[in-house]
Amino acid sequence: MKFTTMTAAAVVLAAGAAQAGGHLDKTGWPESFTVGTASQGGTYFAYGSGWANLVAEELGLSGGGEVTGGPMQNMALVHTGDAQFGMTTMGPAAESLAGTNPIAPGLQMTSACAMFPMYQTPFSITALSSSGIASVADIPDGARIGFGPAGSTSDTYFPRMMETLGVNFERRNGGWSDLGGQLQDGLLDVIAFAAGVPVPAVSQLEVQTDVNIIEFTEEEQGKILDAFPVSNFAIASDTYTTLEADARSVSMWNFAIANCDLPETFVEAVVDTIMSDNERMVNIHKAARSTLPENWDKNGVLMWHPGAAKWFKENAGADIPDSMIYGM
Repeated sequence: MKFTTMTAAAVVLAAGAAQAGGHLDKTGWPESFTVGTASQGGTYFAYGSGWANLVAEELGLSGGGEVTGGPMQNMALVHTGDAQFGMTTMGPAAESLAGTNPIAPGLQMTSACAMFPMYQTPFSITALSSSGIASVADIPDGARIGFGPAGSTSDTYFPRMMETLGVNFERRNGGWSDLGGQLQDGLLDVIAFAAGVPVPAVSQLEVQTDVNIIEFTEEEQGKILDAFPVSNFAIASDTYTTLEADARSVSMWNFAIANCDLPETFVEAVVDTIMSDNERMVNIHKAARSTLPENWDKNGVLMWHPGAAKWFKENAGADIPDSMIYGM
């Protein structure tokens, strides 16, 4: 059964099921939990803090989102158990499993398991309209480009993408809100965002000044698709007030992750809370429109947590082989 939409009655039933969480077998459950997100002003922080609060409320636990360096650091935190949950993208997940995560080179982070699909991360470029930068070709030689927090998906992949497109730049790092302020103050020429849309920092910039949201040309998009683990994406015109038409982009899927040793019943209950009522998730962040059971198949990298696999098999008809389930 797929939960793409829910009737009012179904919402009531889902809420009732969540409230019945007290009747679940909570053996081994932690009394509190942490969700590794990313920097404030980015989608990860808003989305992750939101679902952490939802789970805490529904399951009667203490929990919340934690500011981190993003997907790479989240893989490390969840692998070691310093965070029970986190959020990552498929590229950093693959690098972490291979032992090439810059947080801990050589460590294969195999104790971080897939929990549920979140959304696609589009790669997009923003500049002030006053800069005259309206395309990738307009970016001047030596431009100061903000790529987000060090080790984030954006910082890992966007500099390589820019180099592939022949852009020469000075690399800057920082939280999205901070970089947005630097762009507005003229300390940066461009911000290269990799975050679920709408990116809070871009939405804030639109209110305060005129910006250009720069799309890739077909040729530029093709070069990036050939060189990186991404797919076609179009940023919908209604995402930002600045856009007058859909903007051509590329994207990478994001998944919520759990420490593989967490109790099966606990992770299953968390997944049920998130996946059974998409409307609540969309109210947290519009990017959650893709947080749907049928997108379970977008994970081809991480082992599934057994509790998550059980939920998707029983509720989404997921054909997850035992070879992709941790401990099987």
